[in-house]
Amino acid sequence: MKPLPDGVQRVAAALQVQGHPHAPVMLDDAARTAQQAADALGIAVGQIAKSIIFRRKSDDAAVLVVTSGDQRVDEKKVAALVGPLGRADAAFVKASTGFSIGGVAPIAHATASVTLIDQELFRFEEIWAAAGHPHGVFKLRPQDLARMSGAPVADVVQAPVAEQPVVAPESIAARAILARATAENVPSPCISVCRMSELTGLCEGCYRTLDEIRDWSSADDSAKRAIWQRIEQRLAASPS
Repeated sequence: MKPLPDGVQRVAAALQVQGHPHAPVMLDDAARTAQQAADALGIAVGQIAKSIIFRRKSDDAAVLVVTSGDQRVDEKKVAALVGPLGRADAAFVKASTGFSIGGVAPIAHATASVTLIDQELFRFEEIWAAAGHPHGVFKLRPQDLARMSGAPVADVVQAPVAEQPVVAPESIAARAILARATAENVPSPCISVCRMSELTGLCEGCYRTLDEIRDWSSADDSAKRAIWQRIEQRLAASPS
């Protein structure tokens, strides 16, 4: 077996000191982004605790924001809590944390970082964080992260964009005409809006059920036409 990279060994030692039950594991492929890590682990991207580093202008201290993988950090909110921030380049991140970008762990930094924890992580029972290397990760709970880091939990992410109403019927009707006229490679009804209606159980963007959306990629042209027929029936029955 190959020895663990130095950064992962440092994280493993810190976890052991804390009595944490989950040691770092090495993935076959790099997980430099939250989405890559989530895909490799088979979990929701929000369960990835990604580490974002800023540089505090007043004292050049590293500011670590540990945020949920499906969120975007609001720099203004962070600055309001810790002071004005500047950009942290790769050299600064490496010098201050001891880790390279893409593998920054939330613990075991080379020098102490000013740390904030995104409250959105607490939506999940289980999360995963980088373990000091782009291939290394470890499992923990949000409560473990707060305990091990001693950092406060705060609102540090951008507010969600207000959902816009979906205007689908005209677009879907036009694509239905194209689908009827297509002999092969029947076009998908998707208009890049995936929002399921609790009232109808249909996607507001394409009028398909969840099963129809899941089955589309493996369906042949005959099955796709059958789905289109059901979509047109739903369009005809829906209020104008």
